[in-house]
Amino acid sequence: MSSVIVPLRALLRRIKFMALFLMMTYAVAHIMGAVSDWIYPVDKYREPHGKAVKVFRWEDGLDREHMTFTERLRLYYWLGE
Repeated sequence: MSSVIVPLRALLRRIKFMALFLMMTYAVAHIMGAVSDWIYPVDKYREPHGKAVKVFRWEDGLDREHMTFTERLRLYYWLGE
């Protein structure tokens, strides 16, 4: 049987680095999620308040039956619907 020499200090350093890396990755992911939730509007389709005016209306502005394929495709990529 041959014996394998395990560099214990180097192994512990690597384990400590990996643990610290995973904790920092977890923390950054949660911070980014919190910032994303803070920025994203609660109800982005609600009617505006005060003097604001809602300027985009799907029903009035577009005639879906007379659109070409490329116009529909461009609208799909623009709106994601």
